Amino acid sequence: MIVRFHIDPSAGGHFEYRVTYEGEDLYADDGLDSIEACIVAATEGLGQDAVAAEVAYRGIISGTYPLASLALVSAQIAQHAAQTTEAVEEVLR
Repeated sequence: MIVRFHIDPSAGGHFEYRVTYEGEDLYADDGLDSIEACIVAATEGLGQDAVAAEVAYRGIISGTYPLASLALVSAQIAQHAAQTTEAVEEVLR
């Protein structure tokens, strides 16, 4: 299964995430320090059925990544998510 990580800023400069599959919430957390921390925490909570995850920051999907990539290059994926969202929002203004 391919899940989706929904990552958003929350109060106090923190971040929150929720993990969904086919629109159904699986689990969530908030108060994390960064987009990367959300990716790491969301990945750690996945069961064996998940093979990949779509990463969406502020509603913009930046990509679909196999679980191994999420674990190995979470910093780069977090940076890509932030840059993709910023670029899309810039065009929409």
